[in-house]
Amino acid sequence: MKKTLLGTTALVSAGLVAGPALASDPLTVTVSGSVVTGFYFVDMDTVGGVDADDTKVAVVARNVDIVASGTLDNGLVAGAALKVQLGDDEGNALNTGDDATFSEAYTFLEGGFGRLELGATDGAAFKMHYSSPWFVPGNGVDSPNIYNMNNGGVTFSSRTSTFSLLAEDDNKISYFTPRLAGFQLGASFTPDVGANDPVANGFGLSATNSAVEDVFEIALNYAGEFGGVSLGADVFYVTGEAPGAGATGDPTEQGVGLSLGWGGFTLGGAYTQVEDITARTQAAVTTGNESDSWTVGLAYGSGPWTVGAAYFESETENTTGVNIGENSFLQVGGGYSLGAGVDVGLDIQFIEDQVGAAAAEVESTSAGVVLAISF
Repeated sequence: MKKTLLGTTALVSAGLVAGPALASDPLTVTVSGSVVTGFYFVDMDTVGGVDADDTKVAVVARNVDIVASGTLDNGLVAGAALKVQLGDDEGNALNTGDDATFSEAYTFLEGGFGRLELGATDGAAFKMHYSSPWFVPGNGVDSPNIYNMNNGGVTFSSRTSTFSLLAEDDNKISYFTPRLAGFQLGASFTPDVGANDPVANGFGLSATNSAVEDVFEIALNYAGEFGGVSLGADVFYVTGEAPGAGATGDPTEQGVGLSLGWGGFTLGGAYTQVEDITARTQAAVTTGNESDSWTVGLAYGSGPWTVGAAYFESETENTTGVNIGENSFLQVGGGYSLGAGVDVGLDIQFIEDQVGAAAAEVESTSAGVVLAISF
């Protein structure tokens, strides 16, 4: 889960060397990225007789973006994009491996007809979504980069995002219409969520029912300004076919988002409901779980300063309506821009997590200083 890191991005460009020139000028390569670090003091409840460390150094390097693009003689813009992030090639979680892997690799073509994307990247529902604002450099409550909770080996018991995650960076085709009167429509199709290898997947075919298949997503958003008030809003729907005979229903995601800006203030929020999703790749999976997630936040920025508060809450129920997990995340803090691409901030987190209705609620309170570098 990705994702946006605050800070000014400076692009370093060089000419594309390999391949034939498709325009009067060669494609231009830009390299950008972000690294967020933080030092935290943490006070978390004891879970199963095990205490958590009371200090933490967080390192987040989720994106180094390499983009080659240029304008062709016919006016079309064409290019390719790669995203590198920390991880490994053995299926371990982010920031637990010693390797850097390509999480995204796709091509795009853009013109008066709109924009076409083909390859491994997020879909229309994800890219067009609005949510609560981020005011701490490199961290927020919706899809957080730094989350100071570990409930008995479970980092979180319910979702930590209102963004569409069913097809994430899997291989897909997406189309975005031109923006007309502030409105834009986007659609994506993912044949198989298990097919997300940008290197080897050019060979062979995926086995039927080995993963969620035929994922279709559609999103509509609006961006405009009225009398000094900026407005962004979106709605999306995602559905796919569940794998295996054990599935009780096909997975779906539906959500809305809203962002308002005026006089230095930003007010934003989102709501997403997910149904029949427990696993993306499994031959026989019992689906039926449902989760509801929402967030709201208010931020204020003036000059180099940004401050704010935001809240996120999520709850998951099983097929019989029993609560199997819920969590909440309240964040307060802010940031200060030291210069282009360099931001420092204060991140205060209040997290509550409960694995099931019968389990004890676990609380974690933390405060830390973060340093975010964008280039």
